[in-house]
Amino acid sequence: MRDLSVGFGYLVKGQRWVGGHGRWFGFGLLPGLVTLVLYAAALVGLGYGADDLTGWATPFADDWSSPWQGLFRGFLTALVFAFGLFITVITFTAVTLLIGQPFYESLSEQVDRTEGGDVPESGLPLWRELWISARDSLRILARVVMYGVLLFALGFIPVVGQTVVPAIGFCVSGFFLTHELTSVALQRRGIDMKERLALLRGRRMLTLGFGVPLTLSFLVPLVAVFLMPGAVAGATLLARDLVAPAEPEPANPPPAPYSFNKD
Repeated sequence: MRDLSVGFGYLVKGQRWVGGHGRWFGFGLLPGLVTLVLYAAALVGLGYGADDLTGWATPFADDWSSPWQGLFRGFLTALVFAFGLFITVITFTAVTLLIGQPFYESLSEQVDRTEGGDVPESGLPLWRELWISARDSLRILARVVMYGVLLFALGFIPVVGQTVVPAIGFCVSGFFLTHELTSVALQRRGIDMKERLALLRGRRMLTLGFGVPLTLSFLVPLVAVFLMPGAVAGATLLARDLVAPAEPEPANPPPAPYSFNKD
Protein backbone atom coordinates (compact mmCIF):
# COMPACT_ATOMS: atom_id res chain seq x y z
CA MET A 1 0.00 0.00 0.00
CA ARG A 2 2.90 2.34 0.67
CA ASP A 3 4.04 2.05 -2.96
CA LEU A 4 0.57 3.10 -4.13
CA SER A 5 0.82 6.37 -2.22
CA VAL A 6 4.43 6.88 -3.35
CA GLY A 7 3.38 6.41 -6.97
CA PHE A 8 0.59 8.95 -6.56
CA GLY A 9 3.12 11.25 -4.92
CA TYR A 10 5.21 11.27 -8.11
CA LEU A 11 2.14 12.35 -10.06
CA VAL A 12 1.59 15.22 -7.62
CA LYS A 13 5.28 16.19 -7.69
CA GLY A 14 5.20 16.33 -11.47
CA GLN A 15 2.23 18.70 -11.46
CA ARG A 16 3.98 20.85 -8.87
CA TRP A 17 7.11 20.92 -10.98
CA VAL A 18 5.37 22.29 -14.08
CA GLY A 19 3.35 24.62 -11.84
CA GLY A 20 6.65 26.14 -10.71
CA HIS A 21 8.00 26.27 -14.26
CA GLY A 22 5.20 27.97 -16.17
CA ARG A 23 7.08 28.23 -19.46
CA TRP A 24 7.52 24.46 -19.59
CA PHE A 25 3.87 23.93 -18.75
CA GLY A 26 2.77 25.99 -21.75
CA PHE A 27 5.42 24.29 -23.89
CA GLY A 28 4.06 20.86 -22.97
CA LEU A 29 0.42 21.75 -23.67
CA LEU A 30 0.78 22.07 -27.45
CA PRO A 31 1.01 18.36 -28.43
CA GLY A 32 -1.94 17.49 -26.19
CA LEU A 33 -4.15 20.14 -27.79
CA VAL A 34 -3.44 18.80 -31.27
CA THR A 35 -4.17 15.21 -30.18
CA LEU A 36 -7.33 16.28 -28.35
CA VAL A 37 -8.84 17.68 -31.53
CA LEU A 38 -8.11 14.44 -33.40
CA TYR A 39 -9.58 12.21 -30.69
CA ALA A 40 -12.61 14.41 -30.10
CA ALA A 41 -13.53 14.03 -33.76
CA ALA A 42 -13.05 10.25 -33.55
CA LEU A 43 -15.21 9.90 -30.42
CA VAL A 44 -17.97 12.04 -31.87
CA GLY A 45 -17.98 9.78 -34.93
CA LEU A 46 -18.11 6.70 -32.69
CA GLY A 47 -20.96 8.22 -30.69
CA TYR A 48 -23.03 8.74 -33.84
CA GLY A 49 -22.16 5.38 -35.36
CA ALA A 50 -22.25 3.05 -32.33
CA ASP A 51 -25.99 2.36 -32.71
CA ASP A 52 -25.62 1.42 -36.37
CA LEU A 53 -22.60 -0.74 -35.59
CA THR A 54 -24.49 -2.59 -32.86
CA GLY A 55 -27.51 -3.13 -35.14
CA TRP A 56 -25.30 -4.44 -37.93
CA ALA A 57 -23.49 -6.84 -35.56
CA THR A 58 -26.72 -8.26 -34.04
CA PRO A 59 -29.12 -9.07 -36.91
CA PHE A 60 -30.49 -11.96 -34.88
CA ALA A 61 -32.14 -9.42 -32.55
CA ASP A 62 -34.15 -7.71 -35.32
CA ASP A 63 -37.29 -9.67 -34.47
CA TRP A 64 -37.03 -9.37 -30.70
CA SER A 65 -39.96 -7.75 -28.98
CA SER A 66 -39.79 -4.52 -27.03
CA PRO A 67 -38.18 -3.72 -24.63
CA TRP A 68 -35.65 -6.58 -24.93
CA GLN A 69 -34.22 -5.51 -28.26
CA GLY A 70 -33.66 -1.95 -27.05
CA LEU A 71 -32.14 -3.05 -23.74
CA PHE A 72 -29.84 -5.58 -25.38
CA ARG A 73 -28.60 -3.27 -28.11
CA GLY A 74 -28.40 -0.33 -25.73
CA PHE A 75 -26.17 -2.38 -23.43
CA LEU A 76 -23.95 -3.39 -26.35
CA THR A 77 -23.79 0.20 -27.57
CA ALA A 78 -22.62 1.32 -24.14
CA LEU A 79 -19.97 -1.42 -24.15
CA VAL A 80 -18.75 -0.38 -27.60
CA PHE A 81 -18.43 3.24 -26.51
CA ALA A 82 -16.74 2.18 -23.25
CA PHE A 83 -14.28 0.11 -25.27
CA GLY A 84 -13.63 3.14 -27.46
CA LEU A 85 -12.91 5.23 -24.36
CA PHE A 86 -10.62 2.49 -23.03
CA ILE A 87 -8.60 2.52 -26.26
CA THR A 88 -8.65 6.32 -26.31
CA VAL A 89 -7.17 6.61 -22.81
CA ILE A 90 -4.32 4.28 -23.71
CA THR A 91 -3.55 5.51 -27.19
CA PHE A 92 -4.02 9.20 -26.33
CA THR A 93 -0.75 9.23 -24.44
CA ALA A 94 1.13 7.25 -27.10
CA VAL A 95 -0.10 9.51 -29.92
CA THR A 96 0.52 12.67 -27.90
CA LEU A 97 4.04 11.53 -27.03
CA LEU A 98 4.70 10.70 -30.68
CA ILE A 99 3.43 14.07 -31.88
CA GLY A 100 5.20 15.90 -29.07
CA GLN A 101 8.44 13.88 -28.96
CA PRO A 102 10.76 16.92 -29.24
CA PHE A 103 8.65 18.86 -26.71
CA TYR A 104 8.55 16.14 -24.07
CA GLU A 105 12.19 15.15 -24.56
CA SER A 106 13.18 18.72 -23.74
CA LEU A 107 10.80 18.86 -20.77
CA SER A 108 12.10 15.55 -19.40
CA GLU A 109 15.71 16.65 -19.79
CA GLN A 110 14.92 19.87 -17.94
CA VAL A 111 13.42 17.88 -15.05
CA ASP A 112 16.58 15.77 -14.88
CA ARG A 113 18.68 18.92 -14.97
CA THR A 114 16.84 20.63 -12.12
CA GLU A 115 16.90 17.46 -9.99
CA GLY A 116 20.68 17.21 -10.24
CA GLY A 117 22.99 14.47 -11.39
CA ASP A 118 23.62 13.40 -14.97
CA VAL A 119 21.23 14.34 -17.76
CA PRO A 120 21.19 11.25 -20.00
CA GLU A 121 20.95 11.77 -23.75
CA SER A 122 20.14 9.05 -26.26
CA GLY A 123 22.55 10.42 -28.84
CA LEU A 124 20.16 9.30 -31.60
CA PRO A 125 18.85 11.54 -34.39
CA LEU A 126 15.26 12.70 -34.06
CA TRP A 127 13.96 10.45 -36.84
CA ARG A 128 15.46 7.42 -35.10
CA GLU A 129 13.87 8.36 -31.75
CA LEU A 130 10.49 8.83 -33.47
CA TRP A 131 10.81 5.45 -35.15
CA ILE A 132 11.64 3.67 -31.87
CA SER A 133 8.76 5.45 -30.08
CA ALA A 134 6.27 4.56 -32.83
CA ARG A 135 7.44 0.94 -32.97
CA ASP A 136 7.25 0.48 -29.20
CA SER A 137 3.88 2.22 -29.03
CA LEU A 138 2.46 -0.15 -31.64
CA ARG A 139 3.75 -3.12 -29.64
CA ILE A 140 2.14 -1.78 -26.49
CA LEU A 141 -1.07 -1.01 -28.40
CA ALA A 142 -1.22 -4.64 -29.57
CA ARG A 143 -1.06 -5.77 -25.95
CA VAL A 144 -3.67 -3.25 -24.92
CA VAL A 145 -6.06 -4.36 -27.67
CA MET A 146 -5.58 -7.98 -26.59
CA TYR A 147 -6.46 -7.11 -22.99
CA GLY A 148 -9.27 -4.86 -24.19
CA VAL A 149 -10.92 -7.59 -26.26
CA LEU A 150 -10.65 -10.02 -23.34
CA LEU A 151 -12.13 -7.53 -20.87
CA PHE A 152 -14.84 -6.59 -23.37
CA ALA A 153 -15.88 -10.25 -23.56
CA LEU A 154 -15.78 -10.62 -19.78
CA GLY A 155 -18.04 -7.58 -19.53
CA PHE A 156 -20.98 -9.78 -20.51
CA ILE A 157 -20.70 -11.78 -17.28
CA PRO A 158 -23.50 -10.61 -14.94
CA VAL A 159 -22.38 -8.57 -11.90
CA VAL A 160 -18.68 -9.38 -12.36
CA GLY A 161 -18.70 -7.73 -15.78
CA GLN A 162 -20.05 -4.50 -14.32
CA THR A 163 -17.86 -4.38 -11.17
CA VAL A 164 -14.64 -6.39 -11.21
CA VAL A 165 -13.92 -6.14 -14.94
CA PRO A 166 -13.96 -2.30 -15.08
CA ALA A 167 -11.62 -2.19 -12.06
CA ILE A 168 -9.21 -4.55 -13.80
CA GLY A 169 -9.52 -2.43 -16.93
CA PHE A 170 -8.45 0.70 -15.06
CA CYS A 171 -5.46 -1.15 -13.61
CA VAL A 172 -4.42 -2.38 -17.07
CA SER A 173 -4.86 1.14 -18.45
CA GLY A 174 -2.86 2.64 -15.58
CA PHE A 175 0.02 0.20 -16.02
CA PHE A 176 0.43 0.80 -19.75
CA LEU A 177 -0.16 4.54 -19.36
CA THR A 178 2.74 4.68 -16.91
CA HIS A 179 4.86 2.69 -19.35
CA GLU A 180 4.18 5.19 -22.13
CA LEU A 181 5.02 8.18 -19.96
CA THR A 182 8.17 6.78 -18.37
CA SER A 183 9.43 5.68 -21.79
CA VAL A 184 10.40 9.31 -22.50
CA ALA A 185 13.00 9.30 -19.72
CA LEU A 186 13.90 5.60 -19.86
CA GLN A 187 14.48 5.56 -23.62
CA ARG A 188 16.99 8.38 -23.19
CA ARG A 189 18.78 6.12 -20.71
CA GLY A 190 19.11 3.38 -23.30
CA ILE A 191 16.52 1.08 -21.68
CA ASP A 192 14.51 -0.84 -24.26
CA MET A 193 10.83 -1.76 -24.04
CA LYS A 194 11.39 -5.24 -22.60
CA GLU A 195 13.51 -3.84 -19.78
CA ARG A 196 11.03 -1.03 -19.16
CA LEU A 197 8.19 -3.50 -18.73
CA ALA A 198 10.31 -5.58 -16.37
CA LEU A 199 11.11 -2.50 -14.27
CA LEU A 200 7.44 -1.58 -13.97
CA ARG A 201 6.36 -5.13 -13.18
CA GLY A 202 8.97 -5.23 -10.44
CA ARG A 203 7.34 -2.14 -8.85
CA ARG A 204 3.75 -2.92 -9.79
CA MET A 205 2.05 -1.07 -6.91
CA LEU A 206 4.22 2.00 -7.49
CA THR A 207 3.29 1.87 -11.19
CA LEU A 208 -0.44 1.57 -10.48
CA GLY A 209 -0.31 4.32 -7.86
CA PHE A 210 0.96 6.65 -10.58
CA GLY A 211 -1.06 5.39 -13.55
CA VAL A 212 -4.53 4.55 -12.23
CA PRO A 213 -5.37 8.03 -10.83
CA LEU A 214 -4.06 9.52 -14.05
CA THR A 215 -6.23 7.15 -16.10
CA LEU A 216 -9.30 8.16 -14.11
CA SER A 217 -8.41 11.84 -14.54
CA PHE A 218 -8.03 11.39 -18.29
CA LEU A 219 -11.70 10.36 -18.50
CA VAL A 220 -12.67 13.98 -17.76
CA PRO A 221 -12.74 16.09 -20.94
CA LEU A 222 -9.74 18.42 -21.40
CA VAL A 223 -8.10 17.20 -18.18
CA ALA A 224 -5.68 14.96 -20.09
CA VAL A 225 -4.32 17.92 -22.03
CA PHE A 226 -3.61 19.99 -18.94
CA LEU A 227 -2.18 17.08 -16.95
CA MET A 228 0.16 15.83 -19.69
CA PRO A 229 3.09 18.20 -19.01
CA GLY A 230 3.01 17.38 -15.29
CA ALA A 231 2.51 13.69 -16.07
CA VAL A 232 5.70 13.67 -18.17
CA ALA A 233 7.56 15.51 -15.40
CA GLY A 234 6.25 13.11 -12.75
CA ALA A 235 7.08 10.10 -14.92
CA THR A 236 10.64 11.40 -15.27
CA LEU A 237 10.93 11.61 -11.47
CA LEU A 238 9.50 8.09 -11.25
CA ALA A 239 11.96 6.82 -13.87
CA ARG A 240 14.85 8.27 -11.86
CA ASP A 241 13.67 6.21 -8.89
CA LEU A 242 13.29 3.03 -10.96
CA VAL A 243 16.85 3.14 -12.27
CA ALA A 244 18.51 4.66 -9.19
CA PRO A 245 21.40 2.48 -8.02
CA ALA A 246 20.73 0.69 -4.78
CA GLU A 247 22.36 2.21 -1.75
CA PRO A 248 25.36 0.10 -0.74
CA GLU A 249 24.89 -1.60 2.55
CA PRO A 250 27.39 -0.52 5.18
CA ALA A 251 30.06 -3.09 5.73
CA ASN A 252 29.81 -4.88 9.03
CA PRO A 253 32.77 -4.06 11.23
CA PRO A 254 34.96 -7.06 11.95
CA PRO A 255 34.31 -8.63 15.33
CA ALA A 256 36.64 -7.50 18.09
CA PRO A 257 39.26 -10.11 18.96
CA TYR A 258 38.41 -12.11 22.00
CA SER A 259 40.63 -11.35 24.91
CA PHE A 260 40.93 -12.69 28.44
CA ASN A 261 41.02 -10.20 31.24
CA LYS A 262 43.98 -10.82 33.44
CA ASP A 263 43.63 -10.09 37.10
